[in-house]
This record gives sequence, structure tokens and C-alpha cells, in this order.
Amino acid sequence: MNELDNPFFHRVKMSTFLRLRGLVLGCLLFPVRVVLVLLFLLLMWPLARLHLAGLSAEERRRRPVAGWRRRLFPPAIRLLSRAVFFWLGFVWLRVKGRKARLEEAPVLVAAPHSTFLDMLVLCPTGLPTVVSRSENTRLPVIGALLEFNQSVLVSRKDPDSRKKAVAQLTQRLTSNGSWPQMLMFPEGTTTNGSVLIKFKPGAFLCGVPVQPVLLRYPNKVDTVRWSYKGTTWLGALWHTASQLYTNMTVEFLPVYEPSAEEKSNPQLYADNVQKTMAEALGIPATDYVMQGGVPVRKESGLSLPLLSPGGEALALLRRAGVGAAPVETALDAILDRCQSGSALIGAQELAAVLAPAEPRVAMALCGLYSQEQRVDLRQIYLNAAAHSGLVDTRSLLRTAFNLFDSDGTGNLSGQELSDLMGALLGIRQHHTEQLYSEMASGGRLNQDDLVRGLTSHAIYGQVLRRHLRPDAGPDAGPDAGPDGATRSSLAEHNTSLPNGNKKVI
Repeated sequence: MNELDNPFFHRVKMSTFLRLRGLVLGCLLFPVRVVLVLLFLLLMWPLARLHLAGLSAEERRRRPVAGWRRRLFPPAIRLLSRAVFFWLGFVWLRVKGRKARLEEAPVLVAAPHSTFLDMLVLCPTGLPTVVSRSENTRLPVIGALLEFNQSVLVSRKDPDSRKKAVAQLTQRLTSNGSWPQMLMFPEGTTTNGSVLIKFKPGAFLCGVPVQPVLLRYPNKVDTVRWSYKGTTWLGALWHTASQLYTNMTVEFLPVYEPSAEEKSNPQLYADNVQKTMAEALGIPATDYVMQGGVPVRKESGLSLPLLSPGGEALALLRRAGVGAAPVETALDAILDRCQSGSALIGAQELAAVLAPAEPRVAMALCGLYSQEQRVDLRQIYLNAAAHSGLVDTRSLLRTAFNLFDSDGTGNLSGQELSDLMGALLGIRQHHTEQLYSEMASGGRLNQDDLVRGLTSHAIYGQVLRRHLRPDAGPDAGPDAGPDGATRSSLAEHNTSLPNGNKKVI
């Protein structure tokens, strides 16, 4: 998949005239609008703090704010919120359909989620509570507004946070109207709006009715979207504030009442609501998801990155040298380190392995495969080598087996296979039990089983060939290179590596 077909990629498209006009208007409008937005945000800050003043953290979690606080502060915050977006250029907000009452639908599900500017939907929906990352509470103003909203918070660093959030959601959604409606973006991340990605089941866990809410930006120039790749959030803000005005339409669809089967199966419920909303929008419903900060699609139980990090890794290695030889040398150096020492290293150690590559190349490589301070070199080697066309598939799989057969028994455990597949594909794999059972002979997975299973299996063989050799022809065999040619014709040029792997020169 190229970037233009990728729903996680967006770039503002403008003619030369529109760019010049945007530059002129931006120089005039952007500073004025930003100052006014900051002014209204600063006005909201103390009101948000006063809303919860005197209440303990336990009281804020246990029950919604009521009484004079609820009558006084939410209307003021709602008015100021609308003013913030008005000064950003959202002069008109078109609303279609009728918003359901709390007793009709405790949850509002909004899609497609395309930008941080989607939060304008809070105004026509009456400031419902939301779900957010707990880290956002440390942001100036935004943190105060999240506390004012009594948002359900989820921490990526706390392994128990997700369970606590689910319990809190369940308590609120089954409170018989004690808590306000909740607004959720079931896609869980932003896209360019060309498709709906797979809905997460969180909004559907309790089996209560939901109201779908469609978000549209019917503008000549699509400036608002901010996704995984392409236009940054600052670019989206600049381009949007540089327009005379920006249109947004919020459409409330009829309340979706779940069936008994959907109530017992939250993912089925989520999938059916996704299809309903996609049909109303006139766009496809897909199974694309964001996993570990990387866009992926699901196929045969495997998670396949839409844009594999292997291609980007090779580009980084080529920038560090010239032509194919430095890439080959770098891959050899990484493999030698995997075989002679710990495969888990930091960016500084990787820079030493890749010497004389610049340290920033090593840091960028680490960032492709890990959000932590350390990266598994086996993942970099196997994923990059698979895309390089320098190593044939069967030899690469034998190398992979040796690298992950940590105890040297000649057999892989289920977890070792999961780690191996994650390294090959460039992203962690969580559900490889079926793959293991289909490939293992006698309940044990040896090297021949692995090679045979991943090259000849009717499903997994095709999946890997398409993903690891995206440029090969459709009829290419397991040892086909990027041009579709098999590697057997190059055998006389092969050089054996210490583990028996063959490298094509």
C-alpha cells in the first residue's frame, strides 16, 4: 500500500494560487486568531478549576458534579468553547438530525475521527464526558478541562489502567442516568477520513444503545485533518486558521439498539455500528487498526503493518552510506551482534554496531521498532533483510529460527514463534496459537516445520510473500526477489554466513 492509499496519511492539497492566498491570509489571521483562542482558553481555565473546587479526587470519580456547580459552570464553559472554535474560523456549525436524550442513548459514538478539531462536536452534544489519556491532564488548560469534564482517564504506562477504565465506564453507563452522556471516538486514533477503521469495543461493552454521530468537513481545501503521517497538528492548525472560514457538519443518526447477540459480543456490536456509519458516510468499513503506535491490518490472525518499518529502515541505512554495499555491511554487522551478544541494545550501542553511521541514524532506527529505550536487533535485522532482497526467504527463516531458539533445543515454543513472527513482520504479534498448531509436527516446532509452514502453507505462505516481497510478481516463489527472479540462479555467488544463512551478493 502506498501512502496516498493509506488512511493514516494526509497531506493538504492546494493549488499555487491557494497556497499564496493562504500565506497572505495566514500572516494576517493566524496571529490574531491564536491570541484570541489563548485568551478564551485562559478564561476557561479558572472556571474549570472552580467547578471542582473543594471536592476530593474520590468524590470526583464516584459521582457527577450536581447542584449549583452544574447549573453555573457548564453553560459558561460551553459558550467559551464555542468562542474558541469561532475564532479559529468555524463561524458556522451545521447540525443535522436530533441528538438522543440520555435515557435513549447513554453513549454517543463519533466518526470519522480526523483531527483534534473534532472536539468542536462537544458543543452541539452538550459537553458529554469523554475518555482521554491520563498524561493529557498535565497539559496547561487541557488538563483542567479534562478534570472539569470528569473524563475517564487511561494511562499507557499503567498495565491495570485499562481494566480500571473499563470498570469506570461500566459503572457510569449502567447508572440509570446518574452520569451525563458519554462521547467516544471508537476508532481510537485519527485518519484522513477516507475509510472507517475498526471500532474498538470500549463504547459497546455494556450493551447499551448508542447514537452514531457523523463528522464532516465540507470544505474546498481539506485543512483540518491530522494523521499518523503527512500534515502535522501544527500544519493543520496553520492551514485552518489561514482560511477565511471552515465548515463542519455534525449529523445525528437514529439510535442503534443492540440485539441480544450484539449485547453478548461487544466486538460484533462495534463492527455492525461501524458498518452502519460507513454506509451513511459512503465510505468503506475496514479492519485497519492502530497497534503499538503503528497502523496495521489483520489477516489470518496476523498483524501486518500498512507501511512496514523494513522499508524505512533500509532507507535510513542507505542514507548512512552509498548504494547497496553499505546496507549489506550494516545488516551483517547487526547479525554478527545478534549471534555474539545480547540482541537488546540502546541507540548508542547500535550506533557503535553501525559505525561509522551517524548516531541520529541509530536513534531513528530504534524509533521505528520500539518506543522504549532499548530495541531488539533481531527485529531490525530480520525485518530489514526480508525487504532488502539480499537474503532469500528460506535462508532468512533458518536464520530467524536460530536467533529465536534461545535454549538451543532445536524447537520453538509458542512465545518464541510469536516473537519471531513479530520480528519478521516488524510489529508485535499477539495471536499466533493457530499458526503454531498448524505448523508444529507432534506438538513441537522445529526448523524444517517453520520453513515449510511459512513458505508452503496455503494461507501463511501467501501472506508472507505479499508482505515481505511486496514488489515481487503474484506467481513468485518463496525465494523470489523484488524483480520476481528466483535466487537459485544466483547460487554460485552465495557466501555462507556463520549460521548457514546464504547471502546474495
